[in-house]
Amino acid sequence: VGGGGGGSGGAPEEEVVEEKTVFDLRLTGFDPKSKIKVIKEVRSITQLGLKDAKEMVEGAPKVVASDLKMEAAEELKAKLEAVGGTVEIV
Repeated sequence: VGGGGGGSGGAPEEEVVEEKTVFDLRLTGFDPKSKIKVIKEVRSITQLGLKDAKEMVEGAPKVVASDLKMEAAEELKAKLEAVGGTVEIV
């Protein structure tokens, strides 16, 4: 009668919440008037050629840079927003 208690043994499991230390920078959109400036900025960030950078911008939302520290992500976000891009840090 009783049945097995399953996996609920003694103490409840603590959830391990890791502090996020690396971030991705995602281009979510851009001002159509600023498209060329955004493409140029994406090229300088990613080291991609013109065609690849253009495809990345036109295919937004796209991750432009990955595994960044928060400071670097904030800096790149500011650069992209200054030229008309819409960016989020994830």
